[in-house]
Amino acid sequence: MPFITSNATQEKTEIYYEDYGSGQPVILIHGWPLSGKAWEQQVWKIVESGFRCIAYDRRGFGQSSKPWDGYDYTSLAKDLKAIIDQLDLNKVVIVGFSMGGGEVVRYLTEFGSAKIAKAALISSIIPLVAKKEDNPEGAPKEDLQGIIQALQTDRVGFLKNFLRIFYNYEDNKDTISEAQLHYDWSIASHASPRATIQAAKAWAETDFRPELKNVDVPTLIVHGDADNNVPKATSADQAAQGIANNTYKVIANGPHGLNLTHRDELNDILISFLKE
Repeated sequence: MPFITSNATQEKTEIYYEDYGSGQPVILIHGWPLSGKAWEQQVWKIVESGFRCIAYDRRGFGQSSKPWDGYDYTSLAKDLKAIIDQLDLNKVVIVGFSMGGGEVVRYLTEFGSAKIAKAALISSIIPLVAKKEDNPEGAPKEDLQGIIQALQTDRVGFLKNFLRIFYNYEDNKDTISEAQLHYDWSIASHASPRATIQAAKAWAETDFRPELKNVDVPTLIVHGDADNNVPKATSADQAAQGIANNTYKVIANGPHGLNLTHRDELNDILISFLKE
């Protein structure tokens, strides 16, 4: 199996990735609490459209190694850099889903866009999840603390319920099966408990608003207007205001997990952006 070694922290970390196709490289960064397998319905479409597609598992998740530390966004961005450098990639399109949007923005902040051609933020947490005086639509502090407490006391039980909200399951039974929910739950439940909690703290607590100016490549923003995990008012709407060169697409009735529930619509938008 293919791995690259990241030295983002003192403990070396093996990052698992899958690499298909040829042409301009597109790196897919998955959301919390899943793995690179979440991109199943995008990988084949990207490859068949003439691009090289690389999907990797964030440290602590999937088949990547599970160190105790390194779940802050700077360390995660260093893992992304290790992939780009060790695979000798240029003119890369980096695509971040949900939490993965943080790696996109932090990479551009820390390392610039010399090797990056475009970026995409899909159902992204960018720029801010938490409610603040200047972010009144954000998630209240007590709600975010409740997530951490639930993960500490009954992680697998919390994840089972979380995934039903992730897909707005009751409204999307025609495109999401119970088997898909169980598959995702299995992936999420087998992630490192430490990684699941520390990564949740990272996406809940990090304010990327000062970093939006560093996103200096053409950027696609896609969000569902029925996202109950990351409402677009506190995420995509603000990202579109803060990123200068962006294309903003709202998917009607799209939940957080629109990469599956609205796969065809998302794929059409993404491939069109890649080919521009």
